[in-house]
Amino acid sequence: MRKLLVVDDDEALRRLIRIELSDTYEVVDSGEPEQGLALALESNPDAILLDLRMPKYSGYELLKTFTSFSRTHMIPVIVVSGTADGQTPEHCKQLGATAYFEKPIDFESLRACLQRIAKPRVHIARSEVRVPLRVSLILRGTDRHGEEFESVATTEDVSLSGFLCDCATELANESVVDVFLAVRRNDQVGRAKIVQSSSKDGTLRRYGCCFVEKTGCWVLE
Repeated sequence: MRKLLVVDDDEALRRLIRIELSDTYEVVDSGEPEQGLALALESNPDAILLDLRMPKYSGYELLKTFTSFSRTHMIPVIVVSGTADGQTPEHCKQLGATAYFEKPIDFESLRACLQRIAKPRVHIARSEVRVPLRVSLILRGTDRHGEEFESVATTEDVSLSGFLCDCATELANESVVDVFLAVRRNDQVGRAKIVQSSSKDGTLRRYGCCFVEKTGCWVLE
């Protein structure tokens, strides 16, 4: 059964979420935002539901932590908030939130969102340092539907053997793509395998890529 972490100081809402979703998800919840990161590391959930307004703690800070920390950045975070400010959803998106729901929760829409994004992930242990670095790449290959593609991708972090990037093209796990630096689009860096994927928003997906072959100069070499 897939696992869902809920971080919200509203005990009644946490109880309602357990009632509504426990038939599909193992729900782990806490009203203590300070415990949010520890629970995420301990339980390795497939998705996180996060409230923004909690006593003594900013949900924005916890959201930023979830989406930037190496052990949790691949976990989709859904913000659930009573905040009525029209700019809040966009700000959450910029911080890395996958989706935003206002209270009271539309559980039918939430289930559909979770069905789309909360997919079991394989944890890839990191044996080398990753550097936060934005690099424009060109990816070429065959997409999930068997069509040839060429797409621009932007890295979020890089290492000697791979990178994490955002890309609009839907790619299959274990597929292999040709990688080029955008500034030298005809000089191939190498070929990389898609080892992780998650939805980022309506137009972008986030991919973890590992080189299976290098034919040119990579940014850390």
